[in-house]
Amino acid sequence: MLSRLLHYRWVVIAVYALLVPAAAVLATRIPTEGAIANLIVPSDPDYAATRAFQAIFPEPQLALLVFESVDPWSAAQLARVDRAKAALAHVPHVGAFSVLDVLRRAQPGADPMRLRDLAVGTPFFRRQGLVGDDFLTLIASLDVHGAAERDATLAAIDHALAHADVGPVHKIGSPYVTSWLEHQSSTATSRSFAIFAVLLLAITFFLYRSVRAVLAIVIALGAAVALGIAAGAVLGFAFTIVAALVPLTIMVTTLATLTYLHSRFVDQPDGVSLEQHHIAALRNKLLPVTASTIAAATGFAALAVSNIRPIRQMGIWTAVGLLIAWVVAYTLFPALQAVLRTPTARKVPVRTIAYDRVARALPLITYRFRRPLVIGALALSVAGALAITGVPGVVSGMPVEVDALSNIDPSTALAHDLRWFRAHVMDLNIARVWIHLPNATATEPEVLRAIDQFEAALESATNVTGVAGPTTPLRMRSYLAGHGDALPRDPEPFAHAVADLEQLMLTEPELRTFIDVGGLSDLQITVQFRNGHAAGYAALVRRIQRAWEATRATSPALAGARMVVVGESLLQVKVGANLVPTLAESFLLTMVFIFAVFLVIFRSGKERLIAMIPSVFALLVTFLGLRLFGGALNVATIIIATTVLGTTENDQLHFFHHMHERAGAPLDERLRHALRVSGRAVLFATVINAVGFLGLAASHFPPLRQFGLMTAAAFVLAMIADFTVLPAALWIASRDRPEPSAR
Repeated sequence: MLSRLLHYRWVVIAVYALLVPAAAVLATRIPTEGAIANLIVPSDPDYAATRAFQAIFPEPQLALLVFESVDPWSAAQLARVDRAKAALAHVPHVGAFSVLDVLRRAQPGADPMRLRDLAVGTPFFRRQGLVGDDFLTLIASLDVHGAAERDATLAAIDHALAHADVGPVHKIGSPYVTSWLEHQSSTATSRSFAIFAVLLLAITFFLYRSVRAVLAIVIALGAAVALGIAAGAVLGFAFTIVAALVPLTIMVTTLATLTYLHSRFVDQPDGVSLEQHHIAALRNKLLPVTASTIAAATGFAALAVSNIRPIRQMGIWTAVGLLIAWVVAYTLFPALQAVLRTPTARKVPVRTIAYDRVARALPLITYRFRRPLVIGALALSVAGALAITGVPGVVSGMPVEVDALSNIDPSTALAHDLRWFRAHVMDLNIARVWIHLPNATATEPEVLRAIDQFEAALESATNVTGVAGPTTPLRMRSYLAGHGDALPRDPEPFAHAVADLEQLMLTEPELRTFIDVGGLSDLQITVQFRNGHAAGYAALVRRIQRAWEATRATSPALAGARMVVVGESLLQVKVGANLVPTLAESFLLTMVFIFAVFLVIFRSGKERLIAMIPSVFALLVTFLGLRLFGGALNVATIIIATTVLGTTENDQLHFFHHMHERAGAPLDERLRHALRVSGRAVLFATVINAVGFLGLAASHFPPLRQFGLMTAAAFVLAMIADFTVLPAALWIASRDRPEPSAR
């Protein structure tokens, strides 16, 4: 088969010449998604409930434009806000409003001081973030569909504000955050690819000293990545905030395979023709390359257990890409080697003199220091495991970050505005309370009176900063009419206060955001709160549930009504809750799959366990470093376990494959043979891959930057362990000794 493939090498190249351009076109059609809510898989019950809620009560895309000043109620500052609103009136798809609109409609012609007194006379406006001691907020509601229209609208808002000369404005809100995340996830891919490409060309040429060899590797690598990315389009996937890792992971894993193949190819023995050697080299590497591909692909496929959609997609997408890359490595790459006539070491010696000296000395060195090497590696691994899980009563586990602010470069204007808003106004944590009534009774006085009591109970809850619901507009009407911001408690006065509610729903659009006008059986309450982490959200939900049960127990009008907490904040919390299980499950499944593959091939459970030491050591020590430097788990760093295990296990599979070629020989001879044949490829691939992942360090997207640094460090640590800890463990397990002549 291999000889026939080389015979029809031009046909192989022609087929890829047709496939790769088509794959490139497909890849350009993959959509981009950056919203935190899109991280949860659609089958999740809370995701489904939130989407069902949003079908009734669409959550608007709101951009908050905050005007900071020493005296926000001065005539000059009010004129500044008015100019901004007038400018936004000419921007398509944007509706703008502020507290000034409400106050001026209630009291036309009121002077600035009167407007200020009205605004600060009730806590409502302050709780909603509309006013403060040193700011006024203008809310821009975006009626947009799709990322392109949203980005164009945000750019138009920026242009309108600049043209209106309103000075500096704090820009807050999910449209800005989502747009930034999507832009960074796409630019991270192109930036890391560019850096990786430059380093690949430089290092590959330095090692193999052949332009033809570089061309063969680069063309095959490009084809594998293009076809792998196109597979995502066929599978219906999208570029998410970790999507840059898919092509990069396919690239580094494929590059390792190509490096193994080409390193074996250049090692042409005397007395063997090039064609015979080419086929022999491909056959020699077929078993370890195939085994490592299957192990890596199944390891990445293990990420399908995650409820975090981008991680699940990344795992499946990468697994498919690796299988495609295997086909490329054993079809296109050999054809390119033959057509380009890439030289072997007979013509162009590979730069390995320094490596060969070290490799000859390593078996004896690792024997002498076998116990310190193994004990030290195990101790550091245990410390790394404890850094992740924590020690009860001593140290907590690894912190988890899904907060949008943690995903934004701290040096950007967006991060500055978000930090200012949280420090001066409030957190942007919003829970949606969805109430479904058994009948169309949402506007009946007794139902509204019960809902008003429920809202009041929520407002008194700890860490709740603001509540808005169906009776909020009625409270504001009462307040602006001079009757206070509370509705009557007795049934008859309350019924009188809400008697014209249905008429108001026709003229007051804000009411329709709390009551479903179509069926009059669904209502929503918006709860703003502090402490948006998992524990804080869980505590809030418990308080909401207790308040609901207490209200329903005393309100017959709510008999048969159901309440559920939904919304984007809930989905964000679920992402955080799923990070640690994803790490644990994917890590264990990846180890099981890799162990099974190695066991089937080499039939040695002891050797498989020893072979996993370098990868596990590198992974756990990397997490130890993350913890020591104050890092945290996030949607990118959580998949380091699978990436490191799925990539570095290639080294151990190739190492043991060549050790078995000298089965029965003394251990030091087997080690030297494996180090000579596969060790150089391990070194070359690790250097290229580690430096390639360092390209992500240039990203302005913190999770990807952390991922790049951590993965590069793990690759280097795994390589060091391959050459030191692994041989040391083999010496201990075998109880063998070096040959006397080697001592």
